[in-house]
Amino acid sequence: MIVGEAPGFNEDRQGEPFVGAAGKLLDTLLARIGLGRSDVYITNVLKCRPPQNRDPMPNEAESCSPYLIRQLAMIKPKVVLVLGRHALERLLPGQGSISRIHGSLVRRGDVAYVPLYHPAAALHNGALVADLEHDFDRVKAYLDKLLAPPPPPEPLPVPKQEAEQLRLL
Repeated sequence: MIVGEAPGFNEDRQGEPFVGAAGKLLDTLLARIGLGRSDVYITNVLKCRPPQNRDPMPNEAESCSPYLIRQLAMIKPKVVLVLGRHALERLLPGQGSISRIHGSLVRRGDVAYVPLYHPAAALHNGALVADLEHDFDRVKAYLDKLLAPPPPPEPLPVPKQEAEQLRLL
């Protein structure tokens, strides 16, 4: 599951998350680790675009919170990629800044959260693209480990049978 901040202009018009330039970068990053959009559920903290594309207000995030909680409950993800500081504040409050914890794995119950820079931030600050690529490589390693099938069970020991002495006559 991937959780972003809020719909941008294109997303708001099309009613679909990450369809603009940030969405193209997200598609590239997903492909880098062998995933596509059909493999993940993508949503946002806010369900509608804030006026003038400003940062979401706390009361707006709070108003949309029940929807996000329900999405998490329905999807039951094992891993949630948390894109950007606003999603980080909502899903992992008190964990620190995105620049400090990006790419790390934070466990909450049965769910592993991975805070990442938002693709739109990387488009505005090209230096973050390399960080995002490196972090997605780490996501791949996390996914390989977390989603790996369990090892086969140990074979049960076969009880030894005493050899019986046979007589010739």
